Amino acid sequence: MHSLFLLFFTLLAIIFTQDAYAKNAQVAIIIDDIGYRQSDAAALTLPGKVSFAILPHTPFGKTLAQLAFKKNQDVILHIPMEAENGKKLGPGALTSAMSEQAIRQELSRAFAEIPFALGINNHMGSKLTKLYTPMVWTMRFLKERNLFFVDSVTTGRTKAERIANKFGVPTAHRQFFLDNELNSDYIDRQFMLLIEYAQQHQSVVAIAHPHPESIAALKRLIPLLAQLDIDLVPISTLVSQQKSRQNVTAVGEE
Repeated sequence: MHSLFLLFFTLLAIIFTQDAYAKNAQVAIIIDDIGYRQSDAAALTLPGKVSFAILPHTPFGKTLAQLAFKKNQDVILHIPMEAENGKKLGPGALTSAMSEQAIRQELSRAFAEIPFALGINNHMGSKLTKLYTPMVWTMRFLKERNLFFVDSVTTGRTKAERIANKFGVPTAHRQFFLDNELNSDYIDRQFMLLIEYAQQHQSVVAIAHPHPESIAALKRLIPLLAQLDIDLVPISTLVSQQKSRQNVTAVGEE
């Protein structure tokens, strides 16, 4: 009898293992920095379920967000956060000098402009994402509104994802920047690394930008994913799956 039970559970384990390996690897690609240029609209011509991160209070951000939303694409807010190098942040920024009330006010203003946004990721933020208290305030806000956070990982010392997990905010983090160099050879190499990573780890988050060179390259490269049985999915899909896995149981400045 013991041997029969052992055989039964061994067969179940094999079935579930085969099922896990049968699932396609998944890639989420976020296009950051949408909003300052009318030409950013070219990003909306990319094939598949690309996700869009909109800079708040920008000349074209709201209009392009609405167009993406109508296409049933994921839209998140690309919230400027204080950087170590003191770069100018633009409207809607969060800094270490702000109180909790001020951080909540800026986030509220951003979501009032684009209320269908599903969450945020950080624009720059190499200073702010290292700081415990501002990240706590940010995650509390997101938790109250059932929003998610994607850590762009602009510093190796980021605390953002860990704090998001602590407060029960669905979260994920960026593994690849695809276009830190604006030439096709570099973008091609990054995309091949992304494919290799996806095949090894089953899921990966990549970030690119609406530069003409990036859009041209991605139009050519994205179809490779389907040819290799890799699914291009909205960022919300990977965030949701990350949360489910938790319930069951990389670095550079933009």
